[in-house]
Amino acid sequence: MLQRIQSIWLLLAGAFAATTFRFPFYSGTLKPGVTTLTNPELNANADIWLTILTALVCGLAFVTIFLYGNRKMQLRFAIIGLFLSIGLLALYMLQMSNYDTGVMALSCIFYFAIPVCFFLAIRGVVRDQKLIRSMDRLR
Repeated sequence: MLQRIQSIWLLLAGAFAATTFRFPFYSGTLKPGVTTLTNPELNANADIWLTILTALVCGLAFVTIFLYGNRKMQLRFAIIGLFLSIGLLALYMLQMSNYDTGVMALSCIFYFAIPVCFFLAIRGVVRDQKLIRSMDRLR
């Protein structure tokens, strides 16, 4: 299971998604009148939709690891995880508009690494499928 490269990429994607609950994406001063965010640091706990989507991406990454026996399902889940993580990044960018001034935190690298890890996992699953097809042709 963990000897396959896509399992490593999915484990990293899940770990990066889990760290987003602790480390900020953006820090700054909120605009006056913004009631949806109460924390000057924007992380996965800042908004209910960010929390739900981050937990979904994290859980999906860890569940996809254990679908190694069913490559088609693993590929589908990894593609869904890729799109969800891109949507999560878009939601973070949207939430940044609630701040007057601020800077992106150094830990935002974790946030941008999640879709990259999902993409590399998809590439690993596709390579496995090609390898299995070529082995079937040799029989």
